[in-house]
Amino acid sequence: MAAPSAGAQKLEQGIQSEHVLQLQEQLRDLGYFKAGLTGYYGSITKGAVRKFQQAQGLSADGIAGPATLNRLNKKAKAEGETLRQLAKLIHGEARGESFEGQVAVGAVVLNRVQSSAFPSSIPQVIFQKGQFTAIDDGQFNTKPTATSYKAARKALNGVDPTNGALYYYNPKIATSIWSKSRPTLLTIGQHDFTR
Repeated sequence: MAAPSAGAQKLEQGIQSEHVLQLQEQLRDLGYFKAGLTGYYGSITKGAVRKFQQAQGLSADGIAGPATLNRLNKKAKAEGETLRQLAKLIHGEARGESFEGQVAVGAVVLNRVQSSAFPSSIPQVIFQKGQFTAIDDGQFNTKPTATSYKAARKALNGVDPTNGALYYYNPKIATSIWSKSRPTLLTIGQHDFTR
């Protein structure tokens, strides 16, 4: 993932995007951000930005504007590991699905991050034991496609074709009675999405 352009980007509280996720990763790598990577610019991200700004002698307003992003990009390389993990999960779980179906799988991960019933970071949700077949059977380790990355970015930027689903399953191959007992919100391709 390329670093956000310092001249064209301003990140502030209330924004959810791939650029916020990158900001959180960079702040974490520098020791300022000590919470789960969510892609959402909330009060914890604002506080971390403010601490970084203070340490760098910048105006400490908690808004990641051009000066802050420029300084941050000089201090910490943007690796994009969490975006890569989300793209790998989408590829492993939904590579045969439509683009909308791939975005939907990514949206389920982000919906879980926002739910108190699941861990509060994208990597923790992805690697939560027993939640995703692609983790359990090794499909997560296959190389994601450009489409998987595009779907991950769409989900990170707030697109949710599921309208808040927390689960999905393929009714043709699912064996879990619990999954099949949940009311289906909608079906996209081979997946039923539920809450």
